[in-house]
Amino acid sequence: MGMGELLIIAVIGLLVLGPERLPVAIKTVSGWIRSAKQMAGSISAEINHELKANELHQNLKKAEQQGLENLSPELNETMQELKDAAASVTRQYENIGSSESDESNKDQHPEKKPANENP
Repeated sequence: MGMGELLIIAVIGLLVLGPERLPVAIKTVSGWIRSAKQMAGSISAEINHELKANELHQNLKKAEQQGLENLSPELNETMQELKDAAASVTRQYENIGSSESDESNKDQHPEKKPANENP
């Protein structure tokens, strides 16, 4: 929208709503526009994520069909991305598992006091 169009809309809004209700109407409409933009951005990001996942899935199928040998550079890159993602997830679960086992060992084996110490 150009500056002239916005000016015409503002004048019409002022005539229809009056000077008291116009600011409230502008805030309401701007809130709707803001939420619509956020929703559109969220949907766009989700679609891009799904397209990337679909592309990785198709590349993986191609790699399996070629027997994981003599792969194109694009497929090699995709395979490396998948391996990195799998390693990242595995590390996260290993870290969670090791910290939980450390805590359970402390609970199961409390520190023993020497026998010659008086309580």
